[in-house]
Amino acid sequence: MGKSPKTILIVDDEASQRALLGGFVESLGFRAVQAASAEEALEIVARDPPQMILLDVRLPGMSGIDALGEIHRTAGDLRVLLITAHADLRQAVAAMKKGADDYLSKPIDLDELAVVITDTIGTATGRRPPELGTGQRKVPELPDGLICESRAMRRLVETVAIVAEADAPVLITGESGVGKEVVAHLVHGWSPRNAGPLVAANCAGLPESLIESELFGHTKGAFTGAEESRRGLFRAAHGGTLFLDEIGELPLHLQPKLLRALESKQITPVGGDQPLEVDVRLVAATNRDLGAAVTEGQFRDDLYYRIDVVELDVPPLRRRRDDILPMARLFAGEFAGRRVRLSPQTVQCLLSHSWPGNVRQLRNAVQRACLLCRGDVILPEHLPPKIAGPATPGTQEPDDGGRLSQVERATILATLAECHDNRTQTAKKLGISRRALIYKLRAIESEGL
Repeated sequence: MGKSPKTILIVDDEASQRALLGGFVESLGFRAVQAASAEEALEIVARDPPQMILLDVRLPGMSGIDALGEIHRTAGDLRVLLITAHADLRQAVAAMKKGADDYLSKPIDLDELAVVITDTIGTATGRRPPELGTGQRKVPELPDGLICESRAMRRLVETVAIVAEADAPVLITGESGVGKEVVAHLVHGWSPRNAGPLVAANCAGLPESLIESELFGHTKGAFTGAEESRRGLFRAAHGGTLFLDEIGELPLHLQPKLLRALESKQITPVGGDQPLEVDVRLVAATNRDLGAAVTEGQFRDDLYYRIDVVELDVPPLRRRRDDILPMARLFAGEFAGRRVRLSPQTVQCLLSHSWPGNVRQLRNAVQRACLLCRGDVILPEHLPPKIAGPATPGTQEPDDGGRLSQVERATILATLAECHDNRTQTAKKLGISRRALIYKLRAIESEGL
């Protein structure tokens, strides 16, 4: 008989967040127990102590910080990981001195969470589960045309498979052209809401004067030109998923109304006086740094924390080079209408380009090549000149190993301070992955700096 799995208690007042974290820790082989308040968590600890607690700082009634003291009075050796919003970081750091083992800021990086859990209490049963991105975790069948040859994309789709099962809001980030809408469709298609509608809208493409009506609908005669009532995107997505692309472009004066709709699950159409119930899951996307937009006063912090429960960062094409050739061949078959192949020189051009426009740029380049190609071989001369010209070395992920130089340590610490301890923003500013940043920060700590 095998060992019973270790238990992790998840304490959060939002059911969707509990479901997300519960599903994830169970995917690691642990047993998940949930509590909606600190008071309920303390009862569970007294009755059947877990091996670890994931404790949200902001809770109704007793706060997570107050609960931390009670937990250590009743079970002093219990390991506690605080979950905190960026605004509570100072409080979380102070709580570390009171006995918390570590903290993670929202949105939770699931790959980082797995590392923290196993570093803190080990594995669930003594056998290490496969890491995200190894391709060993079971995911649903991928839709046709989705290329996931690279480790970065395998890690992303494995995370999507976990996130999709919960009903928490999702923020998809990444550069322009990486395929954020494709990921949104994947989240919806793998979710329990997949029988419902997926309604998509681009916030930057909606007229500012009509965007409230587009989102929430309007009654007949609500304004000049409103000759008939309109349901709006929220009601159209009822029972399914609402995908708002370029959410960072949403006008500031409408952001409180969107926040209210998400929190109350009610909307009031323009010109109406009765709120209407809506049941939607929000998936948003942006190529902007919303954390910086909050600091600059261009995006509300309360809406940011509401939509950023889970963040899925879609890697740029230069970080997923194993996907370039399969994508190029897929696009070539689509546009050529016949069997064509890439010459060795063309392959070299495609692999050496930096692809600032990402998948969209690759698709356009292959489409152009297919139009110009008269035979069955795509040559460099068929590619756009910027791609067929001198090779542009792609940006590679930095080496995570070895000791850090004084300059690198100083740069990391200065950037971390500039980003107010937000590790996601710090990694983006430094141009490295969040996992790489975590390893470097641990190296700094181990060197006593």
